[in-house]
Amino acid sequence: MSAGLETPLERLASALAEERRAILEHDVEALVQSTREKLASLRELESRMPAQPAAPFEARLRELSEANQANGALLARRRREVNWALRHLGRSESSGAYDANGQTDVLRGSRPLAVV
Repeated sequence: MSAGLETPLERLASALAEERRAILEHDVEALVQSTREKLASLRELESRMPAQPAAPFEARLRELSEANQANGALLARRRREVNWALRHLGRSESSGAYDANGQTDVLRGSRPLAVV
């Protein structure tokens, strides 16, 4: 593996590990920071990428890609859990699309959580 690629690969591996820890521990600030570090590492790797990377580099990059996909699956699962909880609390996310008046369709009603 090229010596010039080892450091960004190590940084990427570290960022992915930190990202996973942050997701599992619900640490939003660490998640944001690790995502920034991951993106910076990827940009550096792209700028140093040789035309024909060595086989060990490709294998390591494939491992890191799988780790990134696993983190994405964890994030998707966490998002489903949050959306489920919001629905049961009587809230929902906005649709993400705007109507003809430039407004999003937002649930405005409330749902009682207990009988008084």
